[in-house]
Amino acid sequence: MAAPGLRLGMEKLFEMLAAMGRQSRAYSKSQTFAEVLRLPKSQLTKLVYPLQELEQHLVPDTRPHLHLRVFDPSLEDIARAESVFAASQRNRIEYLSSAVRLDHAPALSRPEVCFIGRSNVGKSSLIKALFSLAPEVEVRVSKKPGHTKKMNFFKVGKYFTVVDMPGYGYRAPEDFVDMVEAYLKERRNLKRTFLLVDSAVGITKTDNIAVEMCEEFALPYVMVLTKVDKPSKGHLLKQVLEIQKFVNTQTQGCFPQLFPVSAVTYSGIHLLKCFIANITGNLN
Repeated sequence: MAAPGLRLGMEKLFEMLAAMGRQSRAYSKSQTFAEVLRLPKSQLTKLVYPLQELEQHLVPDTRPHLHLRVFDPSLEDIARAESVFAASQRNRIEYLSSAVRLDHAPALSRPEVCFIGRSNVGKSSLIKALFSLAPEVEVRVSKKPGHTKKMNFFKVGKYFTVVDMPGYGYRAPEDFVDMVEAYLKERRNLKRTFLLVDSAVGITKTDNIAVEMCEEFALPYVMVLTKVDKPSKGHLLKQVLEIQKFVNTQTQGCFPQLFPVSAVTYSGIHLLKCFIANITGNLN
């Protein structure tokens, strides 16, 4: 039987999330976090803490190399972060503008996070998943690689701005290097760069160039592994361990913990929201 204090805390958590769920249920294909909390423990772990779920499939001698709980928020913390990403009359989440050069970007003082990755890595799909509780925000997703040609800025209430960067590699804009380098190097309110890597493919040569850029500019950045619903469990584990080894041995500015996500199953999305809310100072 649950302790009275724990039971009361969970009841309050469900009440808070139920209100959010009523606002978003008609619009979102994802499960509300209140619904997630009612899942069996194994399913909840897989959806909210996917890296910890993978841990049980590792042989013991590989586990020390995998950073699982550097960022290890409680379910209550994750619930608070959900409210940051839930659109309402008092918390407007909307597209702001697009820019092809830094001097065309909106002048903003609030914290900013940007998402960068090779073409067809699932960047716009991930941002759309982050905004699942803001159904009126239009994030264009295309099956054709290289669809995003500009820096797209999205306002998240009074809290922070999300920037969807053009993809590098196939069909990248001709002025991609000038556009992205200037932004990463000179954007003063940039708090974190999220570097997306396809979990089925691993780190490519073009990803290496992006890593080198982040390291050269001494930027704090995070590796996000996309499309984790695609590869087999064995292949995913292999890629996770290889990418973790790369982060451990060949980077200095990269956050040690990986963030596996799926824009299809929403695995890891809640945890990533919480991390963003935390680094922008909105998880108090």
